[in-house]
Amino acid sequence: MERKIKIKVCGMREEENIRQLCQLPIHFIGFIFYPKSLRYAGEMPVEVTRCIPEHIKKVGVFVDAPLDEVQSVFERHRLDLVQLHGTESPEFCYALKRQGIPVVKSFAAVENVLLQCASYQQVCDYMLFDTPTIQHGGSGKKFDWSLLQNRQLPLPFFLSGGIGPDDAGQIKQFCHPQLFAVDVNSRFEIQPGLKDIDLLKRFIEQL
Repeated sequence: MERKIKIKVCGMREEENIRQLCQLPIHFIGFIFYPKSLRYAGEMPVEVTRCIPEHIKKVGVFVDAPLDEVQSVFERHRLDLVQLHGTESPEFCYALKRQGIPVVKSFAAVENVLLQCASYQQVCDYMLFDTPTIQHGGSGKKFDWSLLQNRQLPLPFFLSGGIGPDDAGQIKQFCHPQLFAVDVNSRFEIQPGLKDIDLLKRFIEQL
C-alpha cells in the first residue's frame, strides 16, 4: 500500500550519496541552487540529476533567483518542481506556473501564516512551512506545529523545519488533512550535503 505521507529529502549534492538515497522509498529529492547555502548544488553535473529514477521527483530550491535562471536550471537538470524559498511574489510564481512548471512556495511558520498564503493559492501547487530563520532553511530548528493545527489551508503542504530521526511518532500524530509530505534535511546529515542513509532508512520505516 502506498505511504500516505510522502517524503522529501533536501540538500543533496554528492553523487554516491544520491545513488544510495534513491534506493530508499522516498518521493522527492531536493537540490539547493542558492549560492549562499552550505548545500549548494549549482556545480553538480547534470548527469547526476538526470540519472535519478522517474518515480522520485526532483525539486530545485531557489531563493530570490531571477526568473530566467530558475527556468534555465529547471530545464538543464530536468527538474519536476521548483521550490521558492525567498520573497518571490505571486506574479513570479504565476510566470513559472504559466510555463507548466509546478511551484512549491515556502512560508515562515508564524502566527499570521494564513495571511501570507492567501495571495498565492491560485499560483502555486503546494505550500511548504518552515521555521523562520535568516538562513532560508537548513537551520535544524523546529517550529510549533500547532500553528497549523485546526486551520483550513488553501493547498496541500510540505512540513519542514528541523524534523529529525526521533520525530516519526509526532508526525503520525499530526494528522492535518492537507499534510502532503515531510521535508527533511540537516538533522539527518553527517556533514552539510551528505546524508546518513541508515538514519533516514530507520526514520522512514517508523513512518
